[in-house]
Amino acid sequence: MTTAQSLIAFAVAAGLLTITPGLDTALVLRTAAAEGWRRASAVAVGIGLGCLAWGAAAAFGAGALLVASHTAYTILKWAGAAYLVWLGVNLLRRPRERFETGPDVAPPSSGLAAALAKGFWNNLLNPKVGVFYVSFLPQFIPTGASPAAFGLLLASMHVVMGLAWAGGLILATVPIAKALRRPGVVKWLDRATGGVFVAFGVRIALERR
Repeated sequence: MTTAQSLIAFAVAAGLLTITPGLDTALVLRTAAAEGWRRASAVAVGIGLGCLAWGAAAAFGAGALLVASHTAYTILKWAGAAYLVWLGVNLLRRPRERFETGPDVAPPSSGLAAALAKGFWNNLLNPKVGVFYVSFLPQFIPTGASPAAFGLLLASMHVVMGLAWAGGLILATVPIAKALRRPGVVKWLDRATGGVFVAFGVRIALERR
């Protein structure tokens, strides 16, 4: 892939991943509804920092591995392709009926720094995020680009998307929360994301370095 193709492809995949309801979405929605927009914003920034930390680790660690070994590149390519296909097939086979935001949270007992830390650690201690970044980012690095620098750029793009989406959630907490509880909306998002992941996984498996 060229640089432009890599950026466009990543933007599509990461954008769908961002708007698909998950743990981060639930945390932002719960905080916005129960604790207010300031703490919800701090939580969103913390989540973004957690993603950036995972992305940097994946970019520099995987980048060094890819440069050092063609065998490592091949193994990581197939592992990433298999992981994307596995995610996609699961979403296609078992789309969720609804998105649950979880139980109400207690009123805030500390400041914005605590809210930021909650978002950061909620993301950083989720191993699924790490596995996703390690297997996902290298697949969108074009030939000739620096794996570390380009991987960090992609991670930063994902963080910006996440912050924009979290801002939308916070500004429209009630209507978005209601929409995410509709079975048709959540099913559509899961199936669309699943289809894109399967397509990317197959493309990655067939692509030569």
